[in-house]
Amino acid sequence: MKRQGTKRVQKVRRVQPPALLVFMALLAGCSGNQSSLNPAATQAGHISGLWWLFCGVLSLIYLIILGLLAFATFRGQTEATPPPPILTPDPKSEKRKRTIISTAVGVVIVILFVFLIGDFATGRTVHDLTDPSPLKIKVIGHQWWWEIKYQDPTPSQMLLTANEIHVPVGKAVEFELQSPDVIHSFWAPNFNGKKDLVPGHPTALWFRPEREGEFFGQCAEFCGAQHAHMRFVVVSESPQKFEAWLDSQRQSGATPSSESEMNGRQVFLSSSCVMCHTIAGTPARGTVGPDLTHIASRKRLAAGTLPNVPGHLAGWVLDPQKVKPGVRMPQNTLSPQDLKSLLDYLESLK
Repeated sequence: MKRQGTKRVQKVRRVQPPALLVFMALLAGCSGNQSSLNPAATQAGHISGLWWLFCGVLSLIYLIILGLLAFATFRGQTEATPPPPILTPDPKSEKRKRTIISTAVGVVIVILFVFLIGDFATGRTVHDLTDPSPLKIKVIGHQWWWEIKYQDPTPSQMLLTANEIHVPVGKAVEFELQSPDVIHSFWAPNFNGKKDLVPGHPTALWFRPEREGEFFGQCAEFCGAQHAHMRFVVVSESPQKFEAWLDSQRQSGATPSSESEMNGRQVFLSSSCVMCHTIAGTPARGTVGPDLTHIASRKRLAAGTLPNVPGHLAGWVLDPQKVKPGVRMPQNTLSPQDLKSLLDYLESLK
């Protein structure tokens, strides 16, 4: 008997820790830098509140059902002999069953109406959080990267970058979303919900950052072979840091300061790179790929696929098809010396 009891206790202990670990992992996932349950903007805060309403009510219902199931299971095991078969319905028992069923149906209807009203109210609230003078950013989804254009009434003050969006805390931001190829979906979960980019149908998305930090976003609509490698980062920072970043990004590309960097610029301008990319202050004016004027200041490469470090940059330049098969960027055959010079030049573009 002792051995059986010990085995039973050990079996319970084997089952419980994994369940607790799964639950703790789910809670940990709610507080990451790519989670709608870790809001960094007013809009995401309302969406998070709606989610917790759904989660709380449905978790309570789930626990009640488990409790009733356990009660029915153990009650049946405690009965020594099965009850005799019921040949004629008991009017009182039937009335009690109808009352229970009617009450349950009524409760379900009330809960569904609460969910419906909560969802409608949240949608209206998120939609109404607008601003007469927002920061306007045009976001164009390509296969498979994000083109970012900071709009300004003065054309010379407009800014073009890629895959990295800087926004000031406390300032409303309006995204003008477009797609020239297939349907994409812009999703920065810490700031707002998803918004589809349908070719030929521009749309808009709003949010107001509330705190500083770096948060990831991504395409949430399957758009081709490299859909999973179409990420971006939103850097929410103080207005002072944002203005300093804007000023630095509006500058032309850095002038080479060493012989290696000068040779690297020549390698860039004499290769196929110049046909697809732009570097302000040089003859490179390609529009097929991302603007590289300040590529060294970005945190990641290839739309969030790789860290922006020399080793990954070299691999991306030489064989991008190995990193993102199907990407439009072709392979580049360079000598070791030319590759080193090109990397020195690109790393100087901050």
